[in-house]
Amino acid sequence: MNTILFISGGEIIIVVLVVLILFGAKSIPDVARMLGKGMNEFRRASDEIKREFRENTQDITDVVEDTKKELRQEAREITTAVEEDVSDKDPYNLNESVEEEPNDDQENKKDQVDGPISREDSIDA
Repeated sequence: MNTILFISGGEIIIVVLVVLILFGAKSIPDVARMLGKGMNEFRRASDEIKREFRENTQDITDVVEDTKKELRQEAREITTAVEEDVSDKDPYNLNESVEEEPNDDQENKKDQVDGPISREDSIDA
């Protein structure tokens, strides 16, 4: 048999029979209506709690976002200060990336195959 929420088909039939015996066929719609109203109230209450939680935590979220912005700004300022300090102490401009045009020797090296060089290759050259 099929199971729904750990309840098998036979157990569902027994529960339905017990409900019919306890409440009678005429009062079952009233009971279902009351259950529906109760579920609706529960849903409204949970939505209200969620809304209040969001409203109350919005202040904390704003403070966290402001702190993150301030920390990022401080990190940028520190990085800029360090880069300026390093550039002042770099007389040979080693940190600057210089684009060089490849010369003929570099182009020839690109055409060569990487890998081990045998003695025969060095003799031919």
